[in-house]
Amino acid sequence: MSTATMSDLDLQRDVLDELRWEPSVNAAHIGVSVKDGIVTLSGHVSSYAEKYAAEKAAKRVYGVRAVANELDVKLPGSSQRTDEDIARACVNALKANISVPADKIKVTVNKGWVTLEGEVEWQYQKSAADNSIRYLAGVTGVSNLITVKPRVSAIELRSKIEDAFKRSAELDASRITLEVDGGKVTLRGSVRSWAEKEAAGRAVWSAPGVYEVENLISVEPW
Repeated sequence: MSTATMSDLDLQRDVLDELRWEPSVNAAHIGVSVKDGIVTLSGHVSSYAEKYAAEKAAKRVYGVRAVANELDVKLPGSSQRTDEDIARACVNALKANISVPADKIKVTVNKGWVTLEGEVEWQYQKSAADNSIRYLAGVTGVSNLITVKPRVSAIELRSKIEDAFKRSAELDASRITLEVDGGKVTLRGSVRSWAEKEAAGRAVWSAPGVYEVENLISVEPW
């Protein structure tokens, strides 16, 4: 058996252990396969929130390069709601979140799948809208199509991101390069874990005016 195969088997075991460790996930219905560090989750879960939690748990494991989340959401009978009920709950949740400019967001629901559209000024507002509805009963998935309107120049944006990288204890800024095109930022380089790759992405999304991030950083444990 090759070293690569052994490594994938070890990674599969670690991901399964992490899923069992995560209290918001029922790992009994989740299958895990690994090839070249890429993890695929299959099976079914009882809510969109559980699907999201399973993906987050897999990404926490050292050595994971990417995650393909193919989990199906099968709502239990008690969680079944009409699209009208879900839409009303989404609108109320968005209004209740002070971080969300609810008047700028449109909600569409089709068979439990929620689509968010509109325009906001900051990425945290887009993320807050997503977080507001992710855990609502009856939701089977979310498509967040909200756009972020650019607010700063490319030069100022690059400077702010580079400063954020230097301040972060989670990142080795010397291993990451960035390209800025308007409000789109592309990240390249290599890091030691998926968590470090995500930390770089979060740092970029926190900058004002960013509306798209292409995170091409590779995960190369060493």
